Amino acid sequence: MASSGTKPKPDFTEAESSAWVRDMFARVAPRYDLLNRILSFQVDRLWRWRTARILKPWIQPESRVLDLCCGTGDLLVALESATPARYLGADFCFPMLVLTQAKSGAPLIEADGLHLPLRDNSLDLITIGFGFRNFVNYRAGLDELLRVLKPGGRLAILEFTQPPNSFVRGFMKGWNRWVMDPMGRLVSGQGDAYQYLPESVSRFPDAPLLAKMMREQGFGEVSFRYFDAGIVALHLAQKSL
Repeated sequence: MASSGTKPKPDFTEAESSAWVRDMFARVAPRYDLLNRILSFQVDRLWRWRTARILKPWIQPESRVLDLCCGTGDLLVALESATPARYLGADFCFPMLVLTQAKSGAPLIEADGLHLPLRDNSLDLITIGFGFRNFVNYRAGLDELLRVLKPGGRLAILEFTQPPNSFVRGFMKGWNRWVMDPMGRLVSGQGDAYQYLPESVSRFPDAPLLAKMMREQGFGEVSFRYFDAGIVALHLAQKSL
């Protein structure tokens, strides 16, 4: 099994990699919100707020909405503030769910995004904020999301991406190396975590490639929009009727 002090390696199984990521997030949970605010200058809240406003027309009071990989609950709270619905939060890291519970009254479940304890065709909307890149198998994850969505149901993935502008890409690479990594080590005391997080962004498919992958796995009406010079992208898709 992957140990808490060793980053996932290519020879790890999917189960071992998943266990390492779960353990890493459990270790950083107590200072996760603080570091997000420091490292993003509070812009991470704006990204979630904008996402909630964009999704508002899709959400009705009777809609069943799952905020998957809910972390400490910031996107879930933004959605609840934007419009009423039947919300549910899920994350595979229990200490993160404890923090979410202090912010939101929505039901919460501890669950892996690759194996959701939900019926087929049961959700109107799934949102994932800065969690999809931590899936150990992106295509299998998309298949599972497609399974639990109702026909016509929608998916929204807010995630860091590779900025299309080379100058912005270079700036972000320097920021991750010279600011995020040392600051994360200093504040959290978890150096491997704040080395893993920027590396997970660099390995993640860029926005056009992720959109292509979503289409190939069976989603329709696939689109994406960049926020703030392409630092993050909001991917939108729909399950065919």
